[in-house]
Amino acid sequence: MASLPPTLSLTGRALRLLSAREHSRAELERKLAPFDEPPGALARVLDTLAAKDFINEGRVVASVLNRRSAKLGAARIKHELQGKGLAPEAVAQAVNDLKASETARAFEVWRKKFGTAAATPAERAKQVRFLASRGFGGEAIARVVSGAFDADEG
Repeated sequence: MASLPPTLSLTGRALRLLSAREHSRAELERKLAPFDEPPGALARVLDTLAAKDFINEGRVVASVLNRRSAKLGAARIKHELQGKGLAPEAVAQAVNDLKASETARAFEVWRKKFGTAAATPAERAKQVRFLASRGFGGEAIARVVSGAFDADEG
């Protein structure tokens, strides 16, 4: 008869999650809460990991920006960062940094998906909806879809 694999400790579970990608403390609390035995052990484990810099809010923000900024606008990334339970100041700073490149990133996403200007109002509306669903702002969308953005600008 096959034996069952040994169960991982809370620290082991947390490290396994952290080895896959950066996680915020709030994410780890949410994912590991069912395994908090005895009660309060999870907080101690997370405190220890944070003290050893295994949990780092700055790295979580940088990781999300690195993975998502090429395809998503500031609004979607802001929502994702807020969902990770990060400090509002860190989220605001990240979104502020993204705003500078919003139009250029929207143009690149639009170019990969459509490549040519819309010939009909229906096509234009489709392009606008697509970029809006990716979280790009209205000003950036208007510049890209109207053709007012030149890729050489920025």
